[in-house]
Amino acid sequence: MPVLDRQDDVFILELGDGENRFHPDWIASVNAALDAVEKAGESCALVTAATGKFFSNGLDLEWLGANADHYQSYVVSVHELFARMVALPVITVAALQGHTFAAGAMFSLAHDFRVMRADRGYWCLPEADINIPFTRGMSALIQARLTPQTAHQAMITARRYGGPDAVAAGIVDQAVEEESVRRTAVEIAASQVGKAGPTLATIKTRMYAPVLATLRDQGDPLG
Repeated sequence: MPVLDRQDDVFILELGDGENRFHPDWIASVNAALDAVEKAGESCALVTAATGKFFSNGLDLEWLGANADHYQSYVVSVHELFARMVALPVITVAALQGHTFAAGAMFSLAHDFRVMRADRGYWCLPEADINIPFTRGMSALIQARLTPQTAHQAMITARRYGGPDAVAAGIVDQAVEEESVRRTAVEIAASQVGKAGPTLATIKTRMYAPVLATLRDQGDPLG
């Protein structure tokens, strides 16, 4: 399960060393960590990191297969997690040390900045290949964070982007050596701790108002 640590003014949300799929308990743990970050007030920032082969492999399809009657409420919880990260009143940085796929890739886009490993690992939206359409909320998030050209290619071709290609496409901000991924993310976060607070929250909320409204629409989350 994800755990929260702190390094001076930077919180580090450790996702884990497995596939870090979005099991309901995993989502609850992430939300509990974000509660703690929000309660810390001003002068802080957040880095989300993992260890092992994956940053996150997205939705827990095995759990969904066994709990199909909870599909809609599950999608609502995923959407709310994305929305919460987008609007979090601190600067957020995703440290992508491994494969970042599907909802895991979308979760990375909900952060303010992304640092990716340069030599190995892919960032990918495989939905076109696995026959799972993007929800309206997911589409809105992806298209708000990426250029039209990159969003189009990533969404309809399921292209796998390595670190340098992801930088060139504007998906991530930096691609660095493996041992530098987390350190670089922490450095970016530490340089922005003074931005935390209500003003930042208002800026984010207004900047991404249409995305947040779509993600938080519980009436038709699968539409």
